[in-house]
Amino acid sequence: MAAPIEVVLTCDLSGQMWNTCVWDLNSGTVLKSYSGGISTSKSLNFVGRDYLLSASPSKSVLNLWSLHKREQQQVKMICPGVVNCLTVSPDGSYCVAAISEKIYIWQFSTGNLLAVVSRHYQKVTCLSFTDDGSHFVSGGEDNIIIVWSMASLLQKSNTYQQSIEPLHIWSQHSLPITDVYCGTGFPHSRVVSTSLDQTCKLWDMASGELLQNFVFDVPLHSVVMDSAEYRLFVGGADGNILQLNLFSNPCKIDSDNKQETPDIFKGHSNKVTCLSVSMDGSRLVSGSHDNTARIWDVSSRQCVRTLKHKGPVSNAVIKVPPRKMFSALNKSGLPIKPFKRHVHVPATGSKVGNQTSRESVEIRTRHSFTSTNYTDPIEPLVELVKKNDNVYSQLPAENNQELQKVKKLNEELYTFTIKQLVQ
Repeated sequence: MAAPIEVVLTCDLSGQMWNTCVWDLNSGTVLKSYSGGISTSKSLNFVGRDYLLSASPSKSVLNLWSLHKREQQQVKMICPGVVNCLTVSPDGSYCVAAISEKIYIWQFSTGNLLAVVSRHYQKVTCLSFTDDGSHFVSGGEDNIIIVWSMASLLQKSNTYQQSIEPLHIWSQHSLPITDVYCGTGFPHSRVVSTSLDQTCKLWDMASGELLQNFVFDVPLHSVVMDSAEYRLFVGGADGNILQLNLFSNPCKIDSDNKQETPDIFKGHSNKVTCLSVSMDGSRLVSGSHDNTARIWDVSSRQCVRTLKHKGPVSNAVIKVPPRKMFSALNKSGLPIKPFKRHVHVPATGSKVGNQTSRESVEIRTRHSFTSTNYTDPIEPLVELVKKNDNVYSQLPAENNQELQKVKKLNEELYTFTIKQLVQ
């Protein structure tokens, strides 16, 4: 079976038919399903190209599937408590999960609990990574949005999590945060947030400034932007989906002028809890507590497909499926270890007070190396090349033939080293 370009993944809170269902974005046909338990809202994620992960709304466990299988993996992902929401880094290396007001960070390859932070005063309701995985954003019932740096959370110097300062703390909302969405292009990305206070706010992550405040007449439960960040979609408590064109008027904060009347997608009869847009921006998928997920044509604002469920839809996302999702020949690659319940402390760590400090973790992003403890792995190779050149100069002349062979190998090693450094 040829893999489609994009698919729709949905979950509902009944669990009668399946936990997660995979639909064709264009035809609305069922392509595959994953059974076992149910998934809580804002918790469905791919782990790299090998696994599908979600959290249970009533148990302190995570649901884990290998993409080319339907049954759950034997690995039990036990957590310290019931997970409110979770997100996975774009490269599939880290899992960030919220348990009550605390945020836990695990590493998939080792299962180590790398950090636990607590800056929210009430339950965390939503989490979202930036496109390069260097930062993530959390929102909670305490009306606060916090931007976290992964490098700051995982670097060796921050042994005491209480001393970690977030990049930004935004407290302009007056009621609980319901959803956050990170755009593309960090460190110049924009963040959108929705709240029960009937406002949607647009933030600049680089400066931390509030760019725009949109006021509506209903509480909001979900938000998303298209890939070009030209259109903004928000889901309301009345079942309507509102579309705003971000570049139609100049951006002004709390302008006294009347705001542009938004375009409305009408069809749901209950609150819209999840939204997702296709890569080309032509399709919008929504999930609602009216037991349906809908596929919309953005240009005409017409519903082209209705995906019926047995219970309230908790997750509805558009994803590019890995090849192994539809091929049994592709076995799972990267192993995943069970999550540990205590912060990882290496045996060789240095003493800090009465505790042993955690080992430093290298964080690489597409834009920069943000870890202060980063050591270039190519540097030892350069030193080896220099050492070999000194040895060659001291060899006797009768070994000239062997010397030329070794010098050629050394030149090839040097060329490879330089290419790695440039990349």
